[in-house]
Amino acid sequence: MDFTRLFDILDYQQKRFPQEMAMAGRKHDAWHTWSTAELIAERNRISTGLLHRGLHKGDKTGVLAHCGSPQWVIADGAMLQTGIIPVPIHATARPDEIAHIIRDSGMKACFVSNENMLEKLRAAGVGPELIFSFETLRDPEQSACIHWNALAVEPENRDLEKIQYLRDSIRESDLATLLYTSGTTGMPKGVMLSHLNIVSNVKSVLAIVPVGPDITAVSFLPMSHIFERMVTYVYQAAGAEVWYAEAVEHLPRILPEVRPHFFTAVPRVLERMYERLLDERNKSGILRRKIMDWAIRLGERFPYSGERDMPLDYFFKRLLADLFVFRHWRKRMGGRIQYIAVGAAALQPRLGRLFSAAGIDVREGYGLTETSPVIAFNRFEPGGVHFGTVGIPAPGVDVRIGEADPEAPENDGEIEVKGPNIMSGYFNLPEETAARFTADGWFKTGDLGKFEYKRFLRVTGRKNELFKTTSGKFVAPAFVEQQLQTSPFISHAIVVGLNQPFVGALLVPNFSYLEAWCAENNVHWTSEQFMVLNPKVEKLFQQEVDRINEERLGTIEKIRGFRLLHDAWTSENGLLTPTLKPRRGPILARYEKEVADIFAMKG
Repeated sequence: MDFTRLFDILDYQQKRFPQEMAMAGRKHDAWHTWSTAELIAERNRISTGLLHRGLHKGDKTGVLAHCGSPQWVIADGAMLQTGIIPVPIHATARPDEIAHIIRDSGMKACFVSNENMLEKLRAAGVGPELIFSFETLRDPEQSACIHWNALAVEPENRDLEKIQYLRDSIRESDLATLLYTSGTTGMPKGVMLSHLNIVSNVKSVLAIVPVGPDITAVSFLPMSHIFERMVTYVYQAAGAEVWYAEAVEHLPRILPEVRPHFFTAVPRVLERMYERLLDERNKSGILRRKIMDWAIRLGERFPYSGERDMPLDYFFKRLLADLFVFRHWRKRMGGRIQYIAVGAAALQPRLGRLFSAAGIDVREGYGLTETSPVIAFNRFEPGGVHFGTVGIPAPGVDVRIGEADPEAPENDGEIEVKGPNIMSGYFNLPEETAARFTADGWFKTGDLGKFEYKRFLRVTGRKNELFKTTSGKFVAPAFVEQQLQTSPFISHAIVVGLNQPFVGALLVPNFSYLEAWCAENNVHWTSEQFMVLNPKVEKLFQQEVDRINEERLGTIEKIRGFRLLHDAWTSENGLLTPTLKPRRGPILARYEKEVADIFAMKG
């Protein structure tokens, strides 16, 4: 049996790898598990309920949920097999963004996961005709929501026949889902992805990621993002059991409980795990601190890319580091973690090396919503990884570098992609769709890049973010930001300098690391708001910036001025996207005065 449409995948699991424990979700602080057969049966009950409520093939139905869950997966499958189009909405979307999605898609109904998500939906000021809830709400009559149990209807024969009729009518080229890009500027655009688009990517990833029936995975990224949603289909096709966490903040408790082998993450998750390691280091005695510092420095120099044997002296040093530090770190993550796949934003190479040195293979990939999403990925097999790149093009995906941009640093060209994973277009935006394709049919990603080591793709910047200083030279801010974030003291960075005589930066410190430094250097710690003004802290960051200027940046790219910020950048306050990438426009608008001060002081 093969699968060609997304709703086929769960049936494929039942035929190939039927699981007694296929998925688990937390409810009222307890795990509730589902077998493959139970997932399929509940999917049919929800499909029946949707049809009885008057929804038809082609109707758009939203999913606004605070986290992934078996119910999310069941609702998704129930819609897909009846031709209803799922429209996921990010839990962190603003009311105006939600209103835009509802209007633009013509949404007829929407699932919400809890009371908070219902309030967000209502705050948009416009609403679909029907609202379904995963959980029992406090006042279901007043909220006019239809609870999951009320929506689910045990199908009779005629219902099953209708579902089968609808399944048979759906082609792999049909629209499967409408995903609104989070974006760093402007209103979200609806990306139209077919069954073929996503299924092709699922099969590509299955060929290069070590998941199977013997693998336990934890899922905590938002299912509204194509990355985690596609990976969930991969887990289903591979027969892996999946445990859904309610929030990334719960990972320190859930990882030892579930003891997974595999999970996907965005770089910020790894940064937080690293910060927790530093917290432990800071609470240790002097000898333990020195041992941990040595092990961390050793890990960040991890030399192995898989194509040759590890140097013998490093091999033995790593054994010692594992004995004293790394194995204890792994134990706090459950003790069985072997693989982490990272996407959505650039990973600091030193973290990829550190985790890999600790026996947890971290592999970075690259993709877009428009590409379903994976374009390239570092492999887990020998010779398949180069830290600092986003890996080798995925099977079935062709990648080329467009004509070199004379305005781009080092004349890097735009990354262009072709394959069955490429979207059919933007919903209701034919002109914008046409603008994203070359004359010969290649999709233009908007990212600049180049190939290194013959076949490894490196992303060097965003084409529409290039800016020119008064020297007449162009700067790619994303590249400079990546170099700044190689410092363990810098959590976030935004590079500025449009029509200015030099390049500057807004920097958000890694306060966990900074606090440890202050303790060791007798700098009195007060609060984050005041520490960014402390002259000794400013001197420390000047030294870090000077080092990065000297070691990593060209003459035009060097940071000549910066400001330290104490505010947290989060998706909730609109400064990060749901995948934790900085929103350049809102950040520059909020810190307009600080940016002006950078250039006034140096002018």
